[in-house]
Amino acid sequence: MYNQRILPFYMTYPLPLYYQEEDTAMRDLEYLQQMYPIEAKRYQKVVASMLDKLDYEGSMIYDEYPDKWQMYRLSQNILDVIRRQEEEEKAGELVAQEKLDSISDVVQVILCYEIYKRRHNRSHSGILKF
Repeated sequence: MYNQRILPFYMTYPLPLYYQEEDTAMRDLEYLQQMYPIEAKRYQKVVASMLDKLDYEGSMIYDEYPDKWQMYRLSQNILDVIRRQEEEEKAGELVAQEKLDSISDVVQVILCYEIYKRRHNRSHSGILKF
């Protein structure tokens, strides 16, 4: 006949377990982020401070499909900030364009990761729902 086991109500909704798995994944990603090389950690701090200014409701970082040109332009603004910081540290000595070109890809990857992390944390906390 029909011998199905009766489950308590809290076991019929899988969402809490799903969020626990997401939290574990986020903790793993943040732990791995701590292993960045020293230069990448410096760039990550600059990226995070720039994104703090863009962290508001309706920001382009929360668009369902962020515009590629805007992302590129944001990464160029971040590179300008990094260039100015390095020039200040070296007492006005100009930073070579080759160095900025070489770190451009790293900054773009860090930017995408930081945006992903903010979008995930914000949608997970219930502030923004898709």
